[in-house]
Amino acid sequence: MCTLEKRGDLFFLTLTGDDEHRLSLTLIDSLLSALSQAKSQATRGSVLVTTAHGKFFSNGFDLGWAQAAGSASAARARLSQMVAAFKPVVAALLSLPMPTVAAVQGHAAAAGFLLALSHDYFLMRRDRGVLYMSEVDLGLPFPDYFTAAFLAKIGSVSGRRDVMLRGMKLKGDEAVKLGIVESAHDSAESTVEAAVCLGEQLAKRKWNGDVYAEIRKSLYPELCGVVGVAVATPKAKL
Repeated sequence: MCTLEKRGDLFFLTLTGDDEHRLSLTLIDSLLSALSQAKSQATRGSVLVTTAHGKFFSNGFDLGWAQAAGSASAARARLSQMVAAFKPVVAALLSLPMPTVAAVQGHAAAAGFLLALSHDYFLMRRDRGVLYMSEVDLGLPFPDYFTAAFLAKIGSVSGRRDVMLRGMKLKGDEAVKLGIVESAHDSAESTVEAAVCLGEQLAKRKWNGDVYAEIRKSLYPELCGVVGVAVATPKAKL
């Protein structure tokens, strides 16, 4: 499923194994548990770095499980379960009292793309792997918080159009040009190394994590409203 490891100021959240890291109810629950653990152990200077093993970062929801339900209505019900279960993951990343960095070493599709996009910084491998919102090709509407996240995180109108209405498959350099990805790197190893380097730079700032989280939430008020995250103004502690 996933593991959480703390090394110095950095928390490493890793999707383990060589599968597609489909966001099943079990994996979603594992992610929520790891994020809760990181939050409870956060101190000044903490940073989260999220990555995965294998050729996939995450290929989205577990559609195979949904389709195995036996009927179209039962499949839709299972998909709705996953959609509802994943919303708190986005909320948890918005609320996490530390900077967050996604090191995407492979394919990230649909909810897997959103998982990466929900981090503050998004680094990607350029030689392999694509970003892809498959919903338009699959004939599935976007959940409200998916749309809110892409509106909040992708500033380019044409970029959002190409991702959401065209189903464009973006490689690393293309994603950088659209402002979706911070930087693109030549291998899985160099992507993670760059994420760790960035994480260490951010950790040195020793920011107040609660204040950091409130500033993040204030940047995305509509997304916070959709996922049920309250935006408050904390008292300054100098």
